[in-house]
Amino acid sequence: MIGAEVVARAPPDGSTLLIAATSILISPHLQKVNYDPLTSFEPICELADVPTVIVVNNASPYRTLADLLSAARAKPGELTMASVGPGTPYQFGLESLKRAANANITYVPFSGSAPAVNALLGEHVTSIFAGYPNVAELIAAGKFRVLAVASRTRIETLADVPTIAEAGYRDNEVENWFGLFVPATTPKETVNQLAGLFATAVLAPELKPKLAAQGLFPVGTCGTDFASFLRKQYDDYGRVIRDSKANVK
Repeated sequence: MIGAEVVARAPPDGSTLLIAATSILISPHLQKVNYDPLTSFEPICELADVPTVIVVNNASPYRTLADLLSAARAKPGELTMASVGPGTPYQFGLESLKRAANANITYVPFSGSAPAVNALLGEHVTSIFAGYPNVAELIAAGKFRVLAVASRTRIETLADVPTIAEAGYRDNEVENWFGLFVPATTPKETVNQLAGLFATAVLAPELKPKLAAQGLFPVGTCGTDFASFLRKQYDDYGRVIRDSKANVK
């Protein structure tokens, strides 16, 4: 938030850039911030995203997302789903899915990915909502089972695992993305130049394996398409936060 405030106040000459993540659209719904994520900045490009997944311990009886949600409906509040939180895309992704599926799953927040992963390894929680890089090795080792991909599209290395949308719950995508912004009123010529430079860079073939090593996947969506994506996400998060009355304290 501090970085976003600095960029929002910076001269709009293209020399001060902001790389922000999904949280820039969530924070204003939860607390007072000194910027508007949709009007204080000119969006340049979505640079990369981190796919997200819902996983269970391999010893779990649940083999599909439908199995998990069916059990949650049969035993309201007994099943648990952990993630980094509160106040994260994972928490609100779960809240959105719960409402769409009419299933009561208890949310368990952790201060980091490692504690959440350890809780699932020890079978202290039923499932976790996590960034794919945080669980990829345990999935490959057969310790975790993936029930669904929460991203917009399937993950190349998990080609047989359906997305939440494919499982019947559309508009429940959850991704941690990274985007590039400049202050509002930056000249259009400068905005277009930056978009061209960064789109070319992020989609360069030699960059893909370097991003993949960090669990990042290049996107390169720029201009009005990125702006439309931001508006929809901002509205979607606002609706979920209001409807769920989520406690993020």
